[in-house]
Amino acid sequence: MSHGAGLVRTTCSSGGGPGAGAGQLSARPSEGLLDPVYPRTYSALLKVAQMVTLLIAFICVRSSVWYISSAYSYFQVVTICNLIMILVFYLVHLFRLYRLLTCISWPLSELLHYLISTLLLLIASIVAASKSYSQSGMVAGAIFGFVATFLCLASIWMSYKISCVTQSTDAAV
Repeated sequence: MSHGAGLVRTTCSSGGGPGAGAGQLSARPSEGLLDPVYPRTYSALLKVAQMVTLLIAFICVRSSVWYISSAYSYFQVVTICNLIMILVFYLVHLFRLYRLLTCISWPLSELLHYLISTLLLLIASIVAASKSYSQSGMVAGAIFGFVATFLCLASIWMSYKISCVTQSTDAAV
């Protein structure tokens, strides 16, 4: 009996792969391709704020005159790569692609992404701030880099709460 109940619970909590809960998908109108609720969540608003600050930081550094090109090239690479990955995670949640790609643990991959990219962004912002030589564009880019680092730290906390805390409560139940 407990094996059957575990099977039903696993099917419901997996997010519905192909064929899982197919009768329930047509019963709810909000189960389309686009998630209309996600853009209003804290996680989505935090991702948008990160993308905007990273884009501003990139534009500030890109439009400035460089003296040391390697430090600012590193800053630009880190900001653009981070922006692209955050956009990918935003689109995965917005279009509910996590339901189709169940082989990937999306909360864990998002947590790992934020851990690595926050560290790289912090290093890039420190290097950009130390090499700015009082140029306004470089200083502004470094400040926006630090703001984006803080926003990424907030995302780490939210990802940690989603991936680790919910798994420990599921194991206790």
